[in-house]
Amino acid sequence: MLIGVPAESMAGETRVAATPETVKKLKGLGHVLRVQSGAGVAASVPDAAYEAAGAEVVGAAQAWACDLVLKVRCPSEAEVPALRSGSTVVGMLNPFDAAGLQRLAAAGVTAFALEAAPRTTRAQSMDVLSSQANIAGYKAVMIAADRYQRFFPMLMTAAGTVKAARVVVLGVGVAGLQAVATAKRLGAVIEASDVRPSVKEQVESLGARFIDVPYETQEEKDAAEGVGGYARPMPQSWLDRQKAEVAKRVAQADVVITTALIPGRPAPVLVTEDMVRSMKAGSVIVDIAAPQGGNCPLTEPGRTVEKHGVILVGETNLPALVAADASSLYARNVLDFLKLVVNKEGTLHVDLQDDIVAACLVAHEGTVRRA
Repeated sequence: MLIGVPAESMAGETRVAATPETVKKLKGLGHVLRVQSGAGVAASVPDAAYEAAGAEVVGAAQAWACDLVLKVRCPSEAEVPALRSGSTVVGMLNPFDAAGLQRLAAAGVTAFALEAAPRTTRAQSMDVLSSQANIAGYKAVMIAADRYQRFFPMLMTAAGTVKAARVVVLGVGVAGLQAVATAKRLGAVIEASDVRPSVKEQVESLGARFIDVPYETQEEKDAAEGVGGYARPMPQSWLDRQKAEVAKRVAQADVVITTALIPGRPAPVLVTEDMVRSMKAGSVIVDIAAPQGGNCPLTEPGRTVEKHGVILVGETNLPALVAADASSLYARNVLDFLKLVVNKEGTLHVDLQDDIVAACLVAHEGTVRRA
């Protein structure tokens, strides 16, 4: 099979969908790899490294005109015409972008959106959301430490003792847990909150304190369990109690990391403007949910701003700031997914009986298969 790896065109996107490691493995299976010149430069992978792994370094048109195209982001409206009818695209195609999926279907392309993979044990090795969220959680803390004008660890010096920074993590999925772990390594005192009671043990195992809000009804307990690894919208009664508890912790915090996302919906508001006003001057909020509007209404996606004396970081693509490792992990996710859709003869095989394949298939035979 002829496999193409175009350069990413989205502003700020530094990742690449294949690395020399995965190129070498695909080459070993008998595939021909065409990588667009410069596709990996921002991820610290020069063209020479791809050539050494057995890929052909080509122009954009040749990278797009392949049987299988590997992408990080969904092809733009300008890029779709470069795809061959009957070809296949694999990437993070945003299954909630109806217009983007319709363009791919209209072009006669078979498309797999990797973020739609079920959150199951079998799908872990191809879980792009987890691999990239892990990086986002790490980078969020590193950015916070850079922006915060004090130390993270407690220091005892001849000039006096410096207190450890107080970090609050709101939303303890993959990104939140990595944020907790990274802040702990830097010596901070950490508290974390999430609507799912099941994460309490994980938070405490990492050395943080869980902000516990009791459930008073069965409805609250059922919603807290979530679906497919994600939280569901909680009843207002519980949200009101959580808001009051979180507000107390945020007022005392030096750094707040927010990570709460609900697929296909705007990010829930966790840190209100009144909470920001209550924070100390020089405190930092890193809003990982900025791409979906942010967990704080004062967040400005794509910008770092200061409001009420608090620095708000609204980076919308944190994994792209760690492009080398983000690309490496993402490329391995892609490689593992290809094992499900490319048979031993090296041709595409769409097995709709496979729950992972069926979940990721968003366009096929001219039809959008997921809204």
